[in-house]
Amino acid sequence: MIDVESVRAQFPSLRAGTAHFDGPGGSQTPEPVARAIHDALVLPIANRGSVTPAERNAEQLVQGARAAMADLLGADPRGIVFGRSMTQLTFDLARTLAASWGPGDEIVVSRLDHDANVRPWVIHAERAGATVRFADFEPDSGELDVEQVRAVVGERTRLVALTGASNLIGTRPDLPAIAEVVHAAGALFYVDGVHLTAHAGVDVAALRADFYACSPYKFFGPHCGVVAADPALLETLHPDKLLPSSDAVPERFELGTLPYELLAGTTAAVDFIAGLTPMAGGRRERVLAAMESAEAHERSLSEYVERALAGLDGVTVHSRARRRTPTLLMTFAGRSAQDAYRHLADVGVNAPAGTFYAYEPARRLGLEAGGLRVGISAYNDRSDVDRLLTGLGDFLGGSPR
Repeated sequence: MIDVESVRAQFPSLRAGTAHFDGPGGSQTPEPVARAIHDALVLPIANRGSVTPAERNAEQLVQGARAAMADLLGADPRGIVFGRSMTQLTFDLARTLAASWGPGDEIVVSRLDHDANVRPWVIHAERAGATVRFADFEPDSGELDVEQVRAVVGERTRLVALTGASNLIGTRPDLPAIAEVVHAAGALFYVDGVHLTAHAGVDVAALRADFYACSPYKFFGPHCGVVAADPALLETLHPDKLLPSSDAVPERFELGTLPYELLAGTTAAVDFIAGLTPMAGGRRERVLAAMESAEAHERSLSEYVERALAGLDGVTVHSRARRRTPTLLMTFAGRSAQDAYRHLADVGVNAPAGTFYAYEPARRLGLEAGGLRVGISAYNDRSDVDRLLTGLGDFLGGSPR
């Protein structure tokens, strides 16, 4: 297990005393990440090159971040693409891929996904004259299984876009099994790993994702986006770009000068994760061991919360899948989730309410206004959870039995 007290001590924001369950919207930032961003900003810096120290600093920051993300995801550093956000990168890739789509082609998205992995594909499929099909999930269980994808994948399917874990209810579909269906149809598999990457060790090759997108600010890093892909696949794609800009992979997908300071912070975030548990070995091995320990810690706290919630009258928990992240969406009989959000905020507990851009799953669950989302992170401890439960008990007019 991780040493939670030691981990918490590295997050300056936690000193304010607030219990943060808002990690699914963006984690808190540890001091080493903030320091790395600062240090990059005060370095001599220039456009990337090899002549001056400033140019070499920029080059090292970029290559260091590609190597770090490759270690985090089990990917090839030559296929790591950086952008402003996962949403921006997904729109860019949808536009690029859609150039080869046409009438009769089919694109599959899901009712479980954040809109960043739905709308870019829908918009560009419609512009290309392609048909959009939706893979559904079972609202009572929260499950999206391989048969639900198989039902909408056919010989004209060009791409399937699916979440690695729902940011609303935590459901983790069986990605390797679904990838087998996708690839048997000759289609590409685009995985939104934004929520999954914060809570589990990731191996892009084992998941069989052709594209894997994530956001460092969900796992202790700065605000930017990343897509990992096979460099050979990226070589086949030709995005819009400026004429004099590099046509090399992955640079051809990175429009304009990269934010060197954010890449420094991304590297520091991966190094921070690798150091969550003390052990020897390469960074990839340390990352996987650390994520296993963090996952066990988060699961323990999540199970404690769920047991306590079962003793509160009027609470419905919509996170029910067998395999899921420590992310709980709840609603309250006769009470507003927004009111619960405000009540908790007043007692120093951050657990926001809403749909969190998960438009399709919220509608499928009949929760147009969403619910209260509790997301557990590696820096949460038992005292945080007890404050959350006390606050919910007070909000509902009673205490957990």
